[in-house]
Formats: sequence, C-alpha cells, structure tokens
Amino acid sequence: MGIVIGVVGPHDLVDDVAAVCEEQPGVSTLRLDYDHESQAPAIVEAHASAVEGWLFTGIVPYMLSRDAEALTRPAAFVDYSGATLLSALVRLQHEGQDVTRLSIDTLSAADVNTTFAEAGLPTAELRTLPYRPEMTSKKAIAFHRKGPAHAVITCLSSVHEALRDELHVLRLVPSVHSVRVALRQLMLTAEGQAQEDAQIALGLIEVANEEGLLREATALGGTLAAFRGGTHLLVTTRGPLHDATGGFTGLPMLGRLAAQNDAVRVGFGLGRSAAEAESLARRALARARRIGEVAAVLSLRADTDIVLESVTSAPAGAQNLSVIARRVGLSVSTLEKLLEARAAAGEEPLTTREIADRLGVQQRTARRMLHRLELAGLAERTGNLTSGSSGRPLTLYRLAL
Repeated sequence: MGIVIGVVGPHDLVDDVAAVCEEQPGVSTLRLDYDHESQAPAIVEAHASAVEGWLFTGIVPYMLSRDAEALTRPAAFVDYSGATLLSALVRLQHEGQDVTRLSIDTLSAADVNTTFAEAGLPTAELRTLPYRPEMTSKKAIAFHRKGPAHAVITCLSSVHEALRDELHVLRLVPSVHSVRVALRQLMLTAEGQAQEDAQIALGLIEVANEEGLLREATALGGTLAAFRGGTHLLVTTRGPLHDATGGFTGLPMLGRLAAQNDAVRVGFGLGRSAAEAESLARRALARARRIGEVAAVLSLRADTDIVLESVTSAPAGAQNLSVIARRVGLSVSTLEKLLEARAAAGEEPLTTREIADRLGVQQRTARRMLHRLELAGLAERTGNLTSGSSGRPLTLYRLAL
C-alpha cells in the first residue's frame, strides 16, 4: 500500500522535491505550491484529508504551519544546512564572491559555524539571522539591507525576489540528499503513526434508548452492532477515538446519550488485536459500572485506565469534523460549508445543484462528494427533482452531518 505525501513550497521548488520523493517505491505526491510562505498553513488545512504526511521544502513554511496548529499529519522539512549550504558556498566562490563575508538568514548560527569549520573557513565576519517564530520575510529583508553590502544567502523566495536587484543574493535550494534524508524521516514517522492510529478500539455501551447511537458511531468513524446482554458494540480505531475525545480526555457522546437516558456506561478498550481490545473494553465497562450511572472509561495495556469526562458539546458529527473529513476524504472547510447549507435549508432536502452552488463547484463534483457522504451514512437520497430542462433530474439529499 502506497503513501501520499503533500509537498509544500514555492512554485520553483515543489516539482523538484516531489520528483525526488517519487523515486521512492510506493510514494506518490500531492504538489502544493504557494506565492508566499505565509500561505502554507491555509494550504495544509485545505488538503489535510488527502495526504498521509507533509514534506515542506524548508523550515519556514513548516514552522508557520506548526505554529498555526494546522498539522494533523506527520510532517518534516528539508534541512538546508550541511551539504546544501556548502554547495552554495562553492557556487558563490565561483561567482567571485568573498564567502567569509556573508549575510545568512533562517539557518542557525551553530549550523552555519559547523559547516564553515568543516570547510576550514573563518566565521568572524558572518552575519546570521536564525529562524524564530517572530521572524518574517520583511524582517529578513531589513536584516540584510542594514548590514554591509555582503553577498546574501537566503532560504526564502520572497527575500530573494525583494533583494536580487540590490545585492548579490543566492537562494538555497534543497539538495537531492537533503530531500531523501527528510523523506526517510517522514516515512518512518508516518509509518509509526499509521500503525498507532490503526490500533483497534472497541467500545461496549450500556444504554436503554438506542436513539442517536448510530450517529455517534459514524462520527467516530466506526460501526455499531448488537453485543450480548443488551450491550452495544462500537468498533473503530485509535486515531478517530483520539481526535473525538480531545486526546483521551472527554467523551462528548456520553453527555449526549445521558440527556436521553438515566444510565449510560461506556467502556473502551484499545489493543493491537480484536481479542485484546475486547478484553480491555470489558475491563473498562466493569470500572464504569463501579463509578456510577453515567460514566466512561478507556482501558489500555499495562493496567492503565483513563476516566473520560462527560463534556457538553455540539451534536455528533458537527463536533468531530476532523474525524469525518479524514474518513470521507473531504476538507474540514468543505464540511463546514455543507453544514451552513443544511442550516439554511432547515428541514428541506437540498438538490445537487444547490449544493454545488454553495460549494462553488461543478455539479459532478458535488455528486461525488455527496456519494462519499452517503457511503459514510452522512447523506441520504430522498428523491429526484425535475430540473425543467432536458438535462438529468436533480437528486435530492438530506444531510446528516
């Protein structure tokens, strides 16, 4: 089974980095370029459901995305120190520049000094501006302008564009070796995350009124079945459960079910096999019974039990858009627009044309999205509406997000 890597960077770097990634068997890429590094977080958020990992062409777009809390998948960036910086020095020397007098941004002083020491070059007249969260391209430009008219090494395309007519500027670009190192690191992280997220999570639920249980299971990306003794079995995996519980802290579905039942007890077990998960779920349910009428417990290996708090939340589905987005392959922003369309329609079903108009897409794209939601139990066909022309009838859908 292959892995899809989202490659994020400026226009002229993304294709080269993606091509190196695709040399690796089983790796395909989604090429996502930007005009300015500040656009990286929005790009990541819009395409999160389409990739298993992110590879950034440099540290700046990576840090911007991380600080914006947009990274919900494993991520890595291509490092420009070491061999990449050394090759830039060789190029500058060939161009007749004094490589002992440089103005360098983004790279740390320690990395720069190490590379220069390995090359036997002095560092006394180097100026460095290491990356910090508060650093912007404007600040980097000002840093280079205020110093002596040394040659400039930058990691930012925006800085290169601003200064290339004023100073001798060389923009660092990822070396093939650096890309391969970053990709290897990313794949190891993504593989570990995938194995962890794929751990089986079984929930045993004791509740008299079954209303809403199916929707809760769907919001957790799982399935629901009858168990023995009137107990219900919810089957999902670690990833969706982790997201829906805020990192295994609170269980929103507990509060929603308690609003319709005097007693609700939930026991989740997380294991590497179905048998292990079921054994842990039984232990969790037994402890939930001892706690009280409304309780939920998650049992892990090594005799670890976590009491999940009952929290007030939005209805199932609306609460867990990130889980649903991952399951159906749509972005969170698309799901939010669908929620707005459902709210505007009230109790009335929506046509494929209305949904296409709301999302700003073609009808065939809207039909594909609705088909995904239908397979996930989040949309239901309620009939057809003649469009009044010779075209195909418009299908009516009721959204259950």
